[in-house]
Amino acid sequence: MRRENESLRAELEETNQGVLALYAELDTQAEQLRQASDLKSRFLSYMSHEFRTPLGSIRSITRLLSDELDGPLSPEQHKQVLFISSAAGELTDMVDDLLDLAKIEAGRITISPAWFDMLDLFSALRGMFRPIVDANAVDLIFEEPLDMPRLYTDDKKLAQILRNFISNALKFTQNGEVRVSVRPEGDAAVRFAVTDTGIGIPEDLHLTLFEDFVQIDSPLQKRLRGTGLGLSLCKRFAELLGGRVGVESQPGVGSTFYVIIPVAISTEPDNAA
Repeated sequence: MRRENESLRAELEETNQGVLALYAELDTQAEQLRQASDLKSRFLSYMSHEFRTPLGSIRSITRLLSDELDGPLSPEQHKQVLFISSAAGELTDMVDDLLDLAKIEAGRITISPAWFDMLDLFSALRGMFRPIVDANAVDLIFEEPLDMPRLYTDDKKLAQILRNFISNALKFTQNGEVRVSVRPEGDAAVRFAVTDTGIGIPEDLHLTLFEDFVQIDSPLQKRLRGTGLGLSLCKRFAELLGGRVGVESQPGVGSTFYVIIPVAISTEPDNAA
């Protein structure tokens, strides 16, 4: 009996040592993953900042050329300058997406809520997209937010979500319209939606659309450059605002991307009014 007990204790001790060794290995791997994640975030942040300066210079120079401050340009030269400006703008958007991703992963994104009217938000978005819509065959329609409450949230983050939805809708809609709307969602939330008459998205892709670096595989997508981070950032921003994003789409019919957020974010101060 004593020999069996000693054997059992030896086996238990060996098992305990194995478990401790496993925990130590898991801790080491977790620390390595954390360090790798930190390195990736720092690299993305550094790279983004380094790219922003030369891109800003390129865009400034193209504006000076377009304004013909140093002399007139031929129609062909105007076309070439416009191409350079457009490419620099696309690269700037990509850099901004990478920088936002780095900030989120590093926990350095802050929420700055304030009270605002949806009419002001829609007016700002309408003005932002007017130059694009004027040169496009697609109608951009903002439904007037009638009888909607004021919101207490971060209007810049919300605007960034809607800008991304609208920009994508315009890219993937070759004719028809893109419609922006808002309606109540229960008693304490609102639902912003961007609906288009574009190419649509197969249902089996809906769940992966909001993951990092995911892009739709279509002939139209191959002509449109991007990081595949836009919708992922929309999802993360919505979660920071206490909400969620979603999509309803049918190929050949169109898509609706939406974000549902609370009327007042939970960080609302007691004296807000």
